[in-house]
Amino acid sequence: MTVHFPLPRRVVLGLTTVLAALTASVAPAEDIQPTLNLYGSTGTIDLPSGESQPDGMLTASSARFGPVSRNTLTFQLTPRLSASFRYQGVRDWNAVVGSAFDTYFDRNFDLRYQVTREGRVMPAVSVGLQDFIGTGLFSAEYVAATKTLGPHLKVTAGLGWGRLGTYGGIGSPFGDRPPVDVGEGGQVNTNQFFRGPAAPFASLEYRIDDRWTVKAEYSSDDYTIESGRRRTFDRASPFNVGLEYAVHETMRVGAYYMYGSELGLAAQFFINPGQRPTGGIRGGAPDPVEVRPAREADPEAWSPDWVTQEGIAPILIGNINRRLEKDGIVVEAIGYTGTTAQVRIRNDRNDSEAQAVGRVARVMTAIMPASVEVFEIVPVVRGMPVAKVTLRRSDLERLEFAPGAAEAIRDRAAIGDAGAPAANLAFDPARYPRFQWNLAPFLRTRLFDPENPIRADLGLRLGASYDLAPGLVVAGSVSKRLTGNLRNSRQGESALPRVRTDGVRYDREGDPALDTLTLAYYRRLAPEVYGRVTAGYLERMFGGVSTEVLWAPSSGPLALGVEVNYARKRDFDLGLGFQDYDVVTGSASAYYSFGGERSFLAQVDVGRYLAGDYGATISLDRQFENGWSVGAFATFTDVSFEDFGEGSFDKGIKLQIPVNWFLGTPTRQVSSAVIRPLTRDGGARLNVDGRLYGTVRDYGQQGFDEQWGRFWR
Repeated sequence: MTVHFPLPRRVVLGLTTVLAALTASVAPAEDIQPTLNLYGSTGTIDLPSGESQPDGMLTASSARFGPVSRNTLTFQLTPRLSASFRYQGVRDWNAVVGSAFDTYFDRNFDLRYQVTREGRVMPAVSVGLQDFIGTGLFSAEYVAATKTLGPHLKVTAGLGWGRLGTYGGIGSPFGDRPPVDVGEGGQVNTNQFFRGPAAPFASLEYRIDDRWTVKAEYSSDDYTIESGRRRTFDRASPFNVGLEYAVHETMRVGAYYMYGSELGLAAQFFINPGQRPTGGIRGGAPDPVEVRPAREADPEAWSPDWVTQEGIAPILIGNINRRLEKDGIVVEAIGYTGTTAQVRIRNDRNDSEAQAVGRVARVMTAIMPASVEVFEIVPVVRGMPVAKVTLRRSDLERLEFAPGAAEAIRDRAAIGDAGAPAANLAFDPARYPRFQWNLAPFLRTRLFDPENPIRADLGLRLGASYDLAPGLVVAGSVSKRLTGNLRNSRQGESALPRVRTDGVRYDREGDPALDTLTLAYYRRLAPEVYGRVTAGYLERMFGGVSTEVLWAPSSGPLALGVEVNYARKRDFDLGLGFQDYDVVTGSASAYYSFGGERSFLAQVDVGRYLAGDYGATISLDRQFENGWSVGAFATFTDVSFEDFGEGSFDKGIKLQIPVNWFLGTPTRQVSSAVIRPLTRDGGARLNVDGRLYGTVRDYGQQGFDEQWGRFWR
């Protein structure tokens, strides 16, 4: 039997009584870490709150009650703005009403903004949009206010629309709520926002101690579809109660009694990308700065006559490299005059370019003759000199142990374009050609298939590269599947050339696979201008030729690039053959890096895509000093939503995680993932390794400044 409450003066009276009893003996308010609700956003049990997570916090949660399951990724993009992506399922969907799915799966996007932060009197107030794109089955809008009362108690009250306005309504203050025009899904339902019946909700959260928390709430969600039309469970009461336990500061688990009839469970994970779980990077200590003897005490040591010594360049390179070997840094070339020395370095291990420059500078104080006063350190990436850091040796000698040493040396350092080659520049002949290889497991996934939401293949990949000369490299990889179920994925319909929806056939027929085999050439074309040409089997589905030019000033936030590609579709067996389909694609790109306390990268690409469609991709990434990046993108082209198919347009979430973040040891390896609700053919871009902006971005002034605090480490 379902019990209905009209709203509930009795609810208000009951909450007031409980609040009075619990707060009678508590101290003045203090902050309590916000928790998550079963939707995976900041809230109580099934309801939102007015709080926000700490800036930059990334949370992942998995929750289930009765037939409902939710898996959510939420990111606190700014101190006030957060975004969520959720994959939600409801079992027994066709038990009463016929449906193609026994379990109905849906993808949800949320946005919420904290209008006011909690103060001495003012509560924290947030406005949110839940599942605001797509079918609208789980959509809601809300205004929620939360106040901390003493060190243990929080109380939340709010007003909801959509799902959160279906029980105990107080009318429709902003007009009727029109039905959703689903179409192909994936469209923003702006005409529904804050329309239709509104209903109040409320909740309490009581922290017993640092581990245990009790929660209770009155929900305004009637679960009209799940409990009503579909009858997947019995909503017998608007009240939910729960108990949560903090296993660690990064993990909480909870158990709940939901709507008078169902048990619920949840696990919440809190990840702060700006804080390494291992503390810091464990590595060897740097060499000390070696101070030159006074000119008066040893005038011969200060003589510049050493520049005339035959064979001095390889001697200096060898001596420096022996000291830098432990740091994973290699000097590829050296140029010099009697007072200036320039080294071109390749940093193979350190994730901080500032730290690599600092270690090279220390070693140079020990190796270079005393007459050399100016050090020019030029990082080289893919054979291209990408920056120049100029330091005075006397500053290094004087400031190593000075208070505020990092800031002091930065004030005296010059960072700019690599400039012209140094005088007497000589390369180490032992560095080229260079062969490298690796054998590692791979995991290839396909998500959000309604028949099986998670599919994956596990196997081994053998990769190799051969650097023929600076900037000229042959690279490739082959793979062998060991186990998995990707080949069982469904292949969707498409009104466009199958440039991505044929991925299932490549998974079925391409094993073993030649994943890539390319010849690439990178070159610095002019000051702050870089070029790339890559030819061969560029990715699993396409081969061809890709060309790119990038203008990236070292001192400014703006960069511009142009890319032109000729791509031909590969055979499904991922051997050497090609199919008949080919296309010319390309884009003009603009990149803008917002520095400061929070670093964001905005990127716009305008051009032609693999299916022959024209349009633009807009992306925004929050970037952290340690290499973490969390972002989102959306692509809109001249393909109609109907022709694009389910999802209406290409969109997704991007994650980049530096491996040293959880290992705590020096490495430049990163793990990257793109989470797409759907993979369709519209807006598809060629996947090419080594695009230029990502290659050179860290070597501008902003990139160095973000990590300059590690110069002396």
